[in-house]
Amino acid sequence: MFRWLCCWLIGLFSMGSSAEAAHKVLLQGNGKLTVVKADGLTEWEMNWGGIHDIHVIKNGHILVQQGAAKVAEIDPGTKQVVWSYDSATENGNRGKKVEVHAFQPLDDGRLMIAESGPARIIEVDRDGKLQKEVKLKVDHPHPHTDTRLARKLTNGNYLVCHEGDGFVREYENKSGEVVWEYEVPLFGKEPKGGHGPEAFGNKCFAAVRLPNGHTLITTGNGHSVIEVTADKQIVWKIEQSDLPGITLAWVTTLEILPNGNYLIGNCHAGPHQPQLIEIKPKTKEVAWKFARHAKFGNDVSNSQVLDSSGTSLR
Repeated sequence: MFRWLCCWLIGLFSMGSSAEAAHKVLLQGNGKLTVVKADGLTEWEMNWGGIHDIHVIKNGHILVQQGAAKVAEIDPGTKQVVWSYDSATENGNRGKKVEVHAFQPLDDGRLMIAESGPARIIEVDRDGKLQKEVKLKVDHPHPHTDTRLARKLTNGNYLVCHEGDGFVREYENKSGEVVWEYEVPLFGKEPKGGHGPEAFGNKCFAAVRLPNGHTLITTGNGHSVIEVTADKQIVWKIEQSDLPGITLAWVTTLEILPNGNYLIGNCHAGPHQPQLIEIKPKTKEVAWKFARHAKFGNDVSNSQVLDSSGTSLR
């Protein structure tokens, strides 16, 4: 009986490991950048501080936040920073309070950066020269909360999550005019402080423009993901307790995989909850989850899937 029980437990553990091996992912947690292979083993790792954005670029290097206001390019082979841009000192920011929570490599070699504090989107070339500047509308200015993730859309406009305001705003590429905005609702609830499942608010983290023109939004401490039409109607939603056995806390990273599924980050959710969750949008079923609290901790805020064929949206 004991032998049978041991074999059953080993089999159960193996099934759990397989369930967590559906994707190869890059993420940060517990002071390390890590690539976790599809079999659940660590492929690559280096010491690194907290982040809010990350990208693997065409040459295989990693673009990642470094400290409060710097974007760094890491060569994974040497684990060395081979290029960086410091928003705290460059292009008119010296002496100002600046934080960077979002950036994006562009096809023309430029880098788009959302600067909180100066409240602007900039594009710089590889020499750090300013190529474009768009001022942002911020109702509750603060260098830590002016922005979370921001992305340049295929139409050239910028889609920006304003964490402190609880708004997602789209800015026209040339004029900087706000051409669309959406206030993330509180759904009749009162805001409540904190970072875990007990907290509540509308501190939106990520937004992706879908091919149908709708906008998919992770609501941060709103514990939800919502799909909003151009005329601001919610047509799809996942709330805190909708996924069996899972409690959503600060919902962060958002990636639309080539198979159409949504990958979301579940930050500050506690030791018994997954940090990453893949959802089938039509059925709202969980296709895959990544739960490695002992290794990566409770503040995994951003990730990128590395093994998906085709191009994802994020």
